[in-house]
Amino acid sequence: MSTTVIDPVVRPVVRSDGESASYARPSFSRLVRVEMRKTFDTRAGWWLCASVVILAAIATGVILAFVPDSDITYEAFASAVGFPMAIILPMLAILSVTSEWSQRSGLGTFTMVPHRGRVIRAKAAVAAIIGVVSMAVAMAVGAVGNVVGSAITGVDLVWDTSAADLVAIVIANLLGMAIGFMLGVVLRNSPAAIVGYFVYGFVLTGLSAALAAYQDWWADLQPWADFNYAQGSLFEGWPTGEQWAQLGVSGLFWLVIPLAIGMRIVLRSEVK
Repeated sequence: MSTTVIDPVVRPVVRSDGESASYARPSFSRLVRVEMRKTFDTRAGWWLCASVVILAAIATGVILAFVPDSDITYEAFASAVGFPMAIILPMLAILSVTSEWSQRSGLGTFTMVPHRGRVIRAKAAVAAIIGVVSMAVAMAVGAVGNVVGSAITGVDLVWDTSAADLVAIVIANLLGMAIGFMLGVVLRNSPAAIVGYFVYGFVLTGLSAALAAYQDWWADLQPWADFNYAQGSLFEGWPTGEQWAQLGVSGLFWLVIPLAIGMRIVLRSEVK
């Protein structure tokens, strides 16, 4: 059973003194601020955000301790810092959506803001903001590590990663967050969405690589059908036109269509 909710910009209300009044629905920027605060209000969300800085520092320390002096470059630090980000950031995107159902706060949220699409869009905006800021912090930590590491080891300071390469890495991590966000919208259950992400990111990726190793037809089709494989080009520098097309085609089936279906379910399903 579905219910159609009319959400006008201004609604009449009756105050306690019997006088009529009206109020405007909250602006999108206000919804973004509320969703940002909700992300940090939970212990899981706070520690996941804190772990971005913590793991960036740990990865920098590992590079300084174990990587040979000749390999102390910014690319080494950026790669080491970026790897844990690719796992943590999608978890944040998942929890930003599923918390409404797992913590049973959705009824209150969607009562105060009946237009569910605006709430979901605000959550998506918050996930994107956190993703960009987190990657900026991680890259800054990597830059500091590169400077400190070069000073300690006495080697020349090497900046072997261009601005375009860094932008491509940020886009790759945002696409990973988008996959997590999509799974959160489709499944609306934290454990199921997290397991689903690891299945997508590791199990299906391994199966796809194994199939491509033995089947030529899949090796040719893989860049166009395997979204996770197509994203790999973003970690190798700025993609070519064909690689952008592969990202678009594979992303249509793995991200856009499932997200559209999940949004339709969220907008029409009963919230308990």
